[in-house]
Amino acid sequence: MNIKFESADKVNGLMTITIEKADYEEAVNKQLKNYRKRAQVPGFRPGMVPMGLIQKQYGTAVKVDEVNRILGEKLYEYVRENKIQMLGEPLPNEEKQQPQDFTQDGPFTFVFDIAVAPEFKAELSAKDKIDYFDIKVDNKLIDEQVQMYASQAGEFVEAKEWSGNDTLKGDLRQLDAKGNTLEGGIETEGGMIMPSYIKGEDEKKKFDGAKVGDIITFNPKKAYPDNDAEVAAMLKVDKEQVKDMESDFSFQITEIRHFQPAAVDEKLFEKVFGEDVKTEADFRQRISDLVKPQLQVNSDFKFLQDLRKHMEKKVGELQFPEELLKRVMLNNNKDKGADFVEKNFKASIDELKWHLIKEQLVVANNIKVEDNDLKEMAKSAVRQQFAQYGMSNIPEDIVENYANEQLKKRENVDQLVDRAIDAKLTETLKGVVKLNTKEVSFEEFNKMMQEA
Repeated sequence: MNIKFESADKVNGLMTITIEKADYEEAVNKQLKNYRKRAQVPGFRPGMVPMGLIQKQYGTAVKVDEVNRILGEKLYEYVRENKIQMLGEPLPNEEKQQPQDFTQDGPFTFVFDIAVAPEFKAELSAKDKIDYFDIKVDNKLIDEQVQMYASQAGEFVEAKEWSGNDTLKGDLRQLDAKGNTLEGGIETEGGMIMPSYIKGEDEKKKFDGAKVGDIITFNPKKAYPDNDAEVAAMLKVDKEQVKDMESDFSFQITEIRHFQPAAVDEKLFEKVFGEDVKTEADFRQRISDLVKPQLQVNSDFKFLQDLRKHMEKKVGELQFPEELLKRVMLNNNKDKGADFVEKNFKASIDELKWHLIKEQLVVANNIKVEDNDLKEMAKSAVRQQFAQYGMSNIPEDIVENYANEQLKKRENVDQLVDRAIDAKLTETLKGVVKLNTKEVSFEEFNKMMQEA
């Protein structure tokens, strides 16, 4: 076997691998002997089929498999041992790669184009100054969280008059041109309407001050213009039935359901955090303690974004083997075509540049992700999911079970590894660079992120 690696420049490599008969012959013969032992051929006892027949039937296919195995193994072994930072997968050279006749004994020569990462240094020290936005937990933010918990624990109660986001329940009847019930028209019992969601302002005003027992005449198509699906759902009919409908409807209100948030009292405190929270002051403090780490995640995310911009500017422009990488990208997206590659190539290169920078920072700072890191990251993700629904007092065994389920899926593990690396790298680099800490409100932070 012979392997040769040439560099047309610093980012384009050409690898030539020649595989001789001696490289694969022993393994191929061994595999064919195994085939012979198992072969079931009419006229021959098991294990007694002539080797020539086995060779004729299976020889080429076995040879191809073995040559491909050796090819892949030796290519990546050479790349690893010679510390070649290969980008993407190797591709056959379009000019020098010749067809191989596997019915012959070789030698077989393969020529690959190799995309090589550009050489650069990504270094950070206390001389590098990066903004860090510390989001303060102010009373406004705590008030919003209190309202959220109260809403999540709230309930619907009956009301006499419509207001705000109340839901109206009643009977709908299609009317004719004279305002009478249309014979054979649509009639719906127990129809539900939320006037606050009506788009047509003239139709919405008809519900102002509505009370139980009132009969309101309105036009569903004008209430929900260009939204036949909404009209059909309200009338409990197929979408096709309302396509060309222009009729007014009467709506007799039989029930008004008003959403009542829970009282901010000890019952709510216990429901959210458990029996150890007795006063509103304690409740607000627990909310602050809960929210602060969540806000730090946002601050850390922004820090990593700003650090990325800082490093990309510091490293400067990098040379990439663009034509070869476009081929690699096209090969990985054959169903999307060349237009997709051209449209997304710059963004792909930007991500690749950051990936290479981050890779160096991870190595330089000895960042490693252990099994326990993945477990804790999975548990953190589970707690965040529960917190979105106002469930903050989740028993540890339940969190543990959900985390274990997440770790059973390969795609989840890959995402958790990336998140764990980012989290560890962020925490480490905050202690390496000089932080320019700025305190901001949550509202100011969100506005800044939207404008970025």
